[in-house]
Amino acid sequence: MLSIRPFATALALSLPLLGTCFTAPLHAQQWPTRPVKFIVPFGPGAGADIGGRLFAEKLTQKWGQPVVIENKPGGDSIVAIQAFLSANDDHTLLFSPSGNFTVHPFNYAKLTYNPADLIPIARASNTLIAAAVKADAPYSNVKEFTAAVRANPGKFNYGAVPGITEFIFWGYQHHEKLDITQVPYRDINVAPVDLGEGRIQAVMASYAIVQPQIQAGRIKLFVVNNKTRISTAPDMPTAREQGFPSLEMEGLVGLFGLKSMSEELKEKIAADFRAVAADGSIAERLKATGQAINIGGPKEFAESIDEQRRTVAATAKAIDYKPKN
Repeated sequence: MLSIRPFATALALSLPLLGTCFTAPLHAQQWPTRPVKFIVPFGPGAGADIGGRLFAEKLTQKWGQPVVIENKPGGDSIVAIQAFLSANDDHTLLFSPSGNFTVHPFNYAKLTYNPADLIPIARASNTLIAAAVKADAPYSNVKEFTAAVRANPGKFNYGAVPGITEFIFWGYQHHEKLDITQVPYRDINVAPVDLGEGRIQAVMASYAIVQPQIQAGRIKLFVVNNKTRISTAPDMPTAREQGFPSLEMEGLVGLFGLKSMSEELKEKIAADFRAVAADGSIAERLKATGQAINIGGPKEFAESIDEQRRTVAATAKAIDYKPKN
């Protein structure tokens, strides 16, 4: 008579192993099991807030759970980052531009968080970045602007969005050995107005910030800083196309999670981002706010952030930049 005891024993021993093998994928497929929160480091109406809400609306339908936006502006995005990390919850995620914290290790000698704890999940979009001059300025491209600054040392002033945008401009300034002065702005939205009035000579910011003054005919673009041309100004060459790669930058925006999040869950969320963006409706609405859809998975997002970090590090080293504290 055939005994079933050895088989039963083996089966009993194997069940825990089977459970271990399938726990992570099963969890990823079941997620989310309750409402999801996207913490955004800006107030309502900012580019990242608009993008976060567009994705949240579509993902609510796909996931069958509410996706809510919690705005945590202030503190150079550190307020939002700390709120995200302290939640310690795989249903609380950070929707943010990566440039906000890419520069933190260079701006602050002591940080209240570890940047390595912010894990890229899904790249969502690019903020369109551009530089502008006064509409009647005698220069219309980077070569002409650079020559004008070089011919008038100390006479040109500019405004730039604090953070990675100003690091990129500093890198260009150092590479071209230009004597040009940065004017600090508490509200960068004032800079394009000052530019149109002739109080400063250039502004580098998101396209959304300079667009109203461009439409009013007071200022004009002289370069697009993204890697590719932008649909709202298709005839304006990029910095690299103009021969000035030191002015190139991508305004990366996406979703971040905790280090404890499984690879399977990260891939699932990234796939869901790609799925809800497939019909083009999010892309069309982002375009109106100076953003471009740019979906990428965890690996792609991480690689693009690493490239960003290397650029900032190279500039900080070249100009011997010192932290604020």
